[in-house]
Amino acid sequence: MAARRGPYFCGIDAAMDVVSGKWKSLILWELAEHGVRRFAQLRRGLPGVSEKMLVQQLRELEEDGLVHREVFPEVPPRVEYALTEDGVSLNEALAPLGEWGVERMRRIGAEKVVYAP
Repeated sequence: MAARRGPYFCGIDAAMDVVSGKWKSLILWELAEHGVRRFAQLRRGLPGVSEKMLVQQLRELEEDGLVHREVFPEVPPRVEYALTEDGVSLNEALAPLGEWGVERMRRIGAEKVVYAP
């Protein structure tokens, strides 16, 4: 799959194109919170994501230049994921949206998912 390149109606359209889907923004958050992560660490940090969906979302984030995947030539192979500069800047742009979401959760009395990493 080639990276998405438009055409777009506006900047919001272009931004939402790369973060569409339930898991992409959560993957970006997980990598921002914890730094470099291996696949299993990401999966544990995102309860409810299937292996297939996580692989697909990571591939798309990598194709869009938001996540860097590094494969180490070891047996068994070790693969690590990290945010790129673009991934970091997107996460910074999403921070106010996250703050809005926290306030909304408080307003409506929504529960926050709690998990033990």
